[in-house]
Amino acid sequence: MSFVDTLRQWDEAVTCADRQDWQEALSIFLSIQEPNSKICFDIGCLHLLNQDLDAAEKAFDSSIRKDEHLAVAFFQRGITFYKQKRYEESSADFQRAFKTLRNNQLIDYKALGLRYILYACEVLHNIALAEAQLGNWENAQKNLAKALDYKTEAKLSVIDKALQATLKRKLFKLVEFPSKTLFKPNKHYVAELEKKDYLGKAKVVASVVPQDEFSGFAPLQPQVEDGPAAPKEPEVLRALEGEAHTVLFEFVPETSDELAVVPGNIVFVLQKGADNWAYVVFNERKGLVPYNYLEPTLDISLGSKKIKVLVLAALNSRYADAHLSSTTIITLRCFNLHISTLYCYPFSQPEDNSCFVKIRFTFNFAVLVSSGSSYVVLIEKISKKLNLNSTAITLSSDSRGKNLIDNNTEMEDVWSRAQGGRITLWCTTKEVSDGKLQKEVYLVALHSYESSNPEDLSFQEGDKIKLLSKVNQDWLEGQCNGNTGIFPASFAEEVPVHGQ
Repeated sequence: MSFVDTLRQWDEAVTCADRQDWQEALSIFLSIQEPNSKICFDIGCLHLLNQDLDAAEKAFDSSIRKDEHLAVAFFQRGITFYKQKRYEESSADFQRAFKTLRNNQLIDYKALGLRYILYACEVLHNIALAEAQLGNWENAQKNLAKALDYKTEAKLSVIDKALQATLKRKLFKLVEFPSKTLFKPNKHYVAELEKKDYLGKAKVVASVVPQDEFSGFAPLQPQVEDGPAAPKEPEVLRALEGEAHTVLFEFVPETSDELAVVPGNIVFVLQKGADNWAYVVFNERKGLVPYNYLEPTLDISLGSKKIKVLVLAALNSRYADAHLSSTTIITLRCFNLHISTLYCYPFSQPEDNSCFVKIRFTFNFAVLVSSGSSYVVLIEKISKKLNLNSTAITLSSDSRGKNLIDNNTEMEDVWSRAQGGRITLWCTTKEVSDGKLQKEVYLVALHSYESSNPEDLSFQEGDKIKLLSKVNQDWLEGQCNGNTGIFPASFAEEVPVHGQ
């Protein structure tokens, strides 16, 4: 489905929602073939409005998989878990939402098409409520006390009432997201959906052909029936002229020269400019995309007529087809070329003594190992899946991280909890370098930089910037003056900061 088709259906769905036709809005949303993270979030909100908690949870899972930095999606999934009385998972999601806020007092989603402000104090309020439901009253009071540091005048009374309730060991009301509020597509793009006739209808005023009604830029031409068609070069061969890259982030074009892409798309870079923009081809369309949004990927060889394709399979029992029986034959096609046939077996029956280990992370995934494997084998599988050093990964058998799994753990006890060849573990990560925790790195701005996009970071010459991550060799992610965003690496340099 093209970007224009997705945009049109998205706009139709929110229009139905505006007139409170929730079922029609949900039906249109579900018909979108490749929904982005915002559309998945909207689907989850409508399911939550219908009290279909399981469907809402799956939709918010999809939203988070497509955008791991969407704090409001973690917040909504936490509310869903809370209504399912899964308080440990609810508390964990609220904590992830707070972490994604990056110490900011609030996030205003208006610029992204959602009329909602997510307050840090309300997230901490809900963490406290989930902890209170678990009987952890001290943790509840700590989170509410922390919420006072992030409070605003409008939210002060809510925090005060919750503190008074915890002193009396009484529960308080959950702060909920208004489920009737949805992400809406950019109104400027929607306005461009309507066809415009700039020239008007041409009219024939004189012609040598009797009753000539033709209007256009060429005279009438004799037509030859069943004429030989010119051979068309296969689109795949033209597409493979460039270098294959995988799209890492969603990009919404602002001009007609730019190309809309979403995470997971495979594009071919035809030319890379010095200004960090790449001229790419995708689905027979060409345009400009920021090169830092791309990552080199597929190894393609036309000489041997072989194409290596990375097939990502989410071994998640929640989405496994329970009706699969015997061997299901799936024909794979890549760029309209018949490559191979994949034999897919049901997830519910692992062979021999293999075990599906379901990992609950910021997103869910699974690995397949032999039952009774050592900790080293298990952690190596997970580290390859996350592309992280194994020393940066912490495993536990419960959502609160109390029952840690490490080299000293008796793995027989762990595998004994597997049922039907399946077991669920929880995973957290921390940043490490050569096996040691990274120290905070600060940069000083060499030049002033004004952001041109919502995700950019603005600063003045001489400002101190805290380095959060390295996006690529040209762009960095940092924090300055309470704001977080990306900026050109050449605009700042590392300096020793004492007392940090």
